[in-house]
Amino acid sequence: MRFTDIQAEVLIAGAGPAGASTSLFLSKHKIHHIILDKAVFPRDKICGDALSGKVVHVLNKLDPSYIPELESKKEFLGSYGVQFVAPNGKTLDIPFSQNIASLKHAPGFISRRTDFDDFLFRKLDPSYATILENTAILDLDYTPSGVRVLLDNHGEKLQVESKIIVGAEGDRSIVAKKFADFQKENKHYCAGLRAYYKGVEGLHAQNFIELHFLPDFLPGYLWIFPMPDGMANVGVGMLSEVVSRKHVNLKSEMEKALQTIPALKHRFRNAEKTSELKGWGLPLGSKKRKISGDNFLLVGDAASLIDPFTGEGIGNAMLSGMIAAEKIISAVRLQQFDALSLASYDEQVYHALWSELKLSHTLQKLTNQAWLFNFVVNKASKSKTLRETITCMFEDLDMRSRLRNPLFYLKLLLNK
Repeated sequence: MRFTDIQAEVLIAGAGPAGASTSLFLSKHKIHHIILDKAVFPRDKICGDALSGKVVHVLNKLDPSYIPELESKKEFLGSYGVQFVAPNGKTLDIPFSQNIASLKHAPGFISRRTDFDDFLFRKLDPSYATILENTAILDLDYTPSGVRVLLDNHGEKLQVESKIIVGAEGDRSIVAKKFADFQKENKHYCAGLRAYYKGVEGLHAQNFIELHFLPDFLPGYLWIFPMPDGMANVGVGMLSEVVSRKHVNLKSEMEKALQTIPALKHRFRNAEKTSELKGWGLPLGSKKRKISGDNFLLVGDAASLIDPFTGEGIGNAMLSGMIAAEKIISAVRLQQFDALSLASYDEQVYHALWSELKLSHTLQKLTNQAWLFNFVVNKASKSKTLRETITCMFEDLDMRSRLRNPLFYLKLLLNK
């Protein structure tokens, strides 16, 4: 079989938020590269559709005009907080900021991945990025000078030789499997389902996202995220290890919850499901992995960086893309693409994210203790100081780390 040969110093496999962020930062520094994706944009991606403050941070690093542009588009809805619903049904509203009135823009957004991913994709700079859509990886391997990647581009066979490849193809990354030997581990993996609804009643006036920690979904939750045009993204997520051990049928359990739990039943009485219920997997960042090596880096879901507690992955994907671009810029300048030279990428990513991922893993395990979750929510609902403390935890990681300390819960128990 004949392949058309292409040379590229940098190849990015995947043009979702992780790959697109890597590309955009490389283009800012005038680094030529190829970015490919098996899909044609715009395309859907099964997701909760929430864009965290971390996404806002990275977008501002890319270009301060991006956030005002998002706010001007009807496809993007500003979100100002989260509502936790304890297993006993008690609710707790926590804003993302203590000073919402002083914010220049929403601290977070909600948007269909079809729209957000396309927004980023349209920002790719063809002056520095050769963009290949409808391009699938057939195989890849090492060469004496780097990597060789065999591609199917619209039916044409291409062979790309590159000094470094960025694995940004998500959960089923070929780069991660072949070069980093990633394997699915159910105790570090979450199963998720999502559908879109219209006519859901009782959505929050400030578009707070809702996390319902229902007894039948622990450790996990059912979510309701308000969307533009009065829509809602509704779904469930549960640790795959528990799904397998307890033989949970997530689809039937989700449908039963919406039809039988009183607090949900009346809100969905006139709701209409506008899409089929779709499932996907979430590789969680609840353990450290080797995310770089000879001639490769892994970013986003391909690097298993999804938050174990919230299930949010877009922010970590984009942050890892930004760090990957910084490492690639250095590697290109020094012409050093070996594992030792790239190892600091792992250090930088986990320096930025590990404290948060470790905390989230702790919180994920705590949700198994329904009584403890009920206790904290009950206390917080009665204490303005505690609510403000939890709000600060969204903004200050040092504050958030208190949740790992058993003394935090002892103090809650003793204080009224």
